[in-house]
Amino acid sequence: MIRFNNDYNRGAHPAILEALAETNTTSYGGYGQDEWCEGAAAAIRSELGGADTEIHFLVGGTQVNYTVIAAALRPYESVVCADTAHIQVHETGAVENSGHKIETVPNVDGKLTAEAVRGIAEAYRVSTIPEHITEPKFVFLSMPSEYGTIYRLDELCALRTVCDEYGLYLYVDGARMAYGLGAADSDVTLADLAALCDAFTIGGTKCGALFGEALVLKNPALRRHFRSFMKQNGALLAKGWLLGLQFATLFENGRYFELGRRADALAMRLKAACEAKGLPLYMPNSTNQQFVVLTDAQKAALARDFIFEEEGQVPDGRSIVRFCTSWANTDEEVDALCRAIAAL
Repeated sequence: MIRFNNDYNRGAHPAILEALAETNTTSYGGYGQDEWCEGAAAAIRSELGGADTEIHFLVGGTQVNYTVIAAALRPYESVVCADTAHIQVHETGAVENSGHKIETVPNVDGKLTAEAVRGIAEAYRVSTIPEHITEPKFVFLSMPSEYGTIYRLDELCALRTVCDEYGLYLYVDGARMAYGLGAADSDVTLADLAALCDAFTIGGTKCGALFGEALVLKNPALRRHFRSFMKQNGALLAKGWLLGLQFATLFENGRYFELGRRADALAMRLKAACEAKGLPLYMPNSTNQQFVVLTDAQKAALARDFIFEEEGQVPDGRSIVRFCTSWANTDEEVDALCRAIAAL
């Protein structure tokens, strides 16, 4: 069976395993205060266009989302996101467990729009009973979205404008950042994100690392005692150099960006195979997640040799399935899936 159900089903890029093996007998300082974390932070900052930032390394995506939100908000403040956002549909109420309400709005192609954020912020501004409702304060989006769609630079600028108007934090969950930046039609860079966001993450777990997310804090208001929040929420790893080493390796000679571009290119081959066969794409995109509409017979035929993820149904009862490429997929695996699609 060949897995295309997610982008974290294999260990790590060989360069990371080699670096771990080479340094295994070396002793380092704990809790992220070591030369590997310092070097990784410097490598990331070199991509940020000179922005003044603080960079931390955490183990996982839900952990970093929870910790940032817990650190940023007062008890009566809430988070705004699309109804398809990861924190809403796939994190078991972690945000609510931090004591904060999520306010969702309908997604547009999987994304959060500036108009939707403005609507929620304005409704609070004109409310005659603000003490009875939560105050929207934290705008959450993913790059790419849960449907693999990417935010264009003008969309991010529009979101920034609304956030500035209403005093909101803008945060981007970049668990799949390599694939978002690597899309052929992407016009967003890490430097753009550093200029526009209060904070964002650069994913490692789904992008070639064994585990780990890099958190970039731009807004000084979010930095105060942040390591204390990390510790309080179980996010301050004693062997922090294991995270720093992985990100230093990923950002060596542009490796992180190349891994994303390659996975996206593999996904475009799958997309082309589906289009050639006449299989409908539920939400076309240019990243590593491809959502395809299949009949039960087509799904069963592909399930004989491939593992993929079911994502619901369209009104006529056909299934929406996700094929997800990653840094680890081989040309041969993609060729096999393309042949199977052509044979349906």
